[in-house]
Amino acid sequence: MKDADEILNGKKFIRNEIEKRFDAETSLEVWLLAKKKLEDMLNKYNGLPEGVQAHTHGFIFPAAAIYLSLKDKAPKQAFDIMQYTMKEKSSKTGRVIARMTYIPGFKKYFLGMWDSLSHKMFGETAGFQNIFYECPKGEFRMDITQCPYNKYLTEVGCPELTKLFCENDIYSYGNLPGLKFTRTKTIGTGGDCCDFKMELIRK
Repeated sequence: MKDADEILNGKKFIRNEIEKRFDAETSLEVWLLAKKKLEDMLNKYNGLPEGVQAHTHGFIFPAAAIYLSLKDKAPKQAFDIMQYTMKEKSSKTGRVIARMTYIPGFKKYFLGMWDSLSHKMFGETAGFQNIFYECPKGEFRMDITQCPYNKYLTEVGCPELTKLFCENDIYSYGNLPGLKFTRTKTIGTGGDCCDFKMELIRK
């Protein structure tokens, strides 16, 4: 398992933005505090199943640790920094996928992989509860009814970050040529589930 330093090394895109907005001393204080908060979370939640850790240790806890540290040092800018950096990161992912859609056969491959991917990465072993729907060819649809992002971000004291992770999907999948991503509600914004639909655009 990675330690706090190794995990935070993967979040340099957030640190870079912090260093743009604050002086060197403040930036370092935020990062050192984030490391301490992350270590506390890793110790508190030691022993989570591996599938859950992929989300908690990879995304949830480091984001929470950085955000809570920003709230301590610069509360007026904390949420904006997280929202901006997460949007930029996800939008970059979306642009990469969008370029790949021009590869012959990629759109059908991308759509087809969601069934196996969602059961593995967003299934019960990863801390989610889902409803998977039988769909016509060229379409994938599921509802997430329980989400570890909402659960653990609430437990560590920053449930407001949940909706930013929900928005990541929109920036990653919402503008892909030949594919349509639809979402009408999320748990992070008060919905009873997160609905997820991806389909080929038929000409």
